[in-house]
Amino acid sequence: MIELNKLKFAIPSKGRLMEPTIELLQKAGYKFRAKGRNLYATCTNDDIVFIFIRPDDIPVLVDKGVVDLGITGNDLVIEKNAQVTELLPLGFGKCRLCLAVKETSKFEKLNDLKDKTIATSFVNITSKFFKDNNVDVKCIGMNGSVEVTIDLNLAEAIVDIVETGDSLRDNNLKIFCEIGNYETVLIANQKIADNSKITQIVRRMNGILIAEKYSLIEYNIEESLLKEAEKITPGFKSPTVSKLDQDGWVAVKVMVMKKDIVTVMDSLEQIGATAIIETGVRNCRL
Repeated sequence: MIELNKLKFAIPSKGRLMEPTIELLQKAGYKFRAKGRNLYATCTNDDIVFIFIRPDDIPVLVDKGVVDLGITGNDLVIEKNAQVTELLPLGFGKCRLCLAVKETSKFEKLNDLKDKTIATSFVNITSKFFKDNNVDVKCIGMNGSVEVTIDLNLAEAIVDIVETGDSLRDNNLKIFCEIGNYETVLIANQKIADNSKITQIVRRMNGILIAEKYSLIEYNIEESLLKEAEKITPGFKSPTVSKLDQDGWVAVKVMVMKKDIVTVMDSLEQIGATAIIETGVRNCRL
């Protein structure tokens, strides 16, 4: 039985968002076990209970206050018209919502779909998209795979989440246009979004997300070249610099974006830096 005094945190019970969500929470220091078909897991080192819920139900449950916060796609938050506070984009589960038609379709512009039937599990987003573009269509809601509706003559086009596009190609469909880009987000009930416990959760999770983007670079350089080196590695605010036993030399420690590591090391070497070492960052607070 769920203890009422614990913070209720909804996380995806299945699908592509479940594993990265659990991994992020555990990296952030929350200890719990996601076992089998259990509906919830109690955090053993904090007053939190993690409740496993279908991603598309999470926005509504957070909105209504049944749970305090949750992790789900912001496409689902919009589709459900959930009045919640988006606390933090989580950087995974990125996808596109696309309008797709048959590969042999003669449709060339959006207005060609006027009075046509569009099958989708995102009826609200789709309806708003066509309304904003002044095109009248009939939207029919479908759960699960919508790709087959065109072959079954139920619809002339579909709107669906696209990651790789393989599913569309397998069904002889092509992307007609892109409606929006979405990702996984941390959301909270508006009444308690500024709760100190929730603020701490945001800080912990954000620390992991930032750490994944950075590496720590350490190197030695002549003090006369320090200003030039700082142009290459300015750091988050400024690098950490300490004197070496060898006169005229300093050791520098600084955070660098992982995507820039190789070029940064090349540039440091070219100006005379030595003993250049990259170390991974597991967690941080900036």
